[in-house]
Amino acid sequence: MMMTLHVQGMTCGHCKAAVTNALTELDGVKHVEVHLEEGTVDVDFDETKVSVEQLKKAIEEQGYDVK
Repeated sequence: MMMTLHVQGMTCGHCKAAVTNALTELDGVKHVEVHLEEGTVDVDFDETKVSVEQLKKAIEEQGYDVK
């Protein structure tokens, strides 16, 4: 399943890496693409292994707000 999350607070390469690493550590996440300019994160994941709430929590634990 592909989903786009709107994430506030991402401004640089470090932000991109932090969000990407946090999501790819979750079981079931297949692909992550961060778009700093748009403030979005595209996540391809297996919804039978990981929930949208888990994705949001992983990003929020890095210090960013998910809308």
